[in-house]
Amino acid sequence: MTNYSTAQSQTQSMIASLFKSMYMQMAAALTLTGITSYFLSQSVGFLEFLFNNPSTVWILFFAQLGVVILLSARVMRMSMATATLLFILYSVLTGATFSTIFLVYSGATIATTFFVTAGTFFAMSLVGYITKMDLSKLGNILYMMLIGLIIATIVNIFVASGTLQWVITYAGVIIFVGLIAYDTQKLKQIFYEYGSADEGGQKLALLGALTLYLDFINLFLFLLRIFGGSRD
Repeated sequence: MTNYSTAQSQTQSMIASLFKSMYMQMAAALTLTGITSYFLSQSVGFLEFLFNNPSTVWILFFAQLGVVILLSARVMRMSMATATLLFILYSVLTGATFSTIFLVYSGATIATTFFVTAGTFFAMSLVGYITKMDLSKLGNILYMMLIGLIIATIVNIFVASGTLQWVITYAGVIIFVGLIAYDTQKLKQIFYEYGSADEGGQKLALLGALTLYLDFINLFLFLLRIFGGSRD
């Protein structure tokens, strides 16, 4: 019984260590994205380049997509330093993409939305961490809804429906609020099954940080549309 209790304690300590590493990396990435976004939004030269070369936005988008795919597929095969550098690169690319939101929304609205997103993230991640309920079925439903959301977003590019846009926005909030809890629980299970806080465990923590970072960013964007505050 004592050996079992000791093993359980060590497992809990290992999971807590990996979660701490994961949240710290996520927080650092969000900070880097915010700093990059703000300072680039203050650069007249950068904004002029962006508006004079609209294809740059697509280049940034596909660069972000490429980094996510590379990290997701090969994180366990690359060194921790390389994985960290790629995560930093992704954070900076996202910050560059986000630089234009300061031209559309007021600073107060952006700040308010960020804190609401942070509070929501904390609450839902806590739920995912402590709940005993299996969220796997919910996760499957949410991912199917996400596919539908992506299709609806593409369709709305052509039909430009204001009503559909608001449906997409509120659906996006619901989906990513749920995904935060689901992904947190899934990561806890992954850490438990891996069973170590060694370099491999740290790589999994980095991948987890990227996953929750993406959940946070998407929730932030959908909430930003709801809170509005666009400049006239």
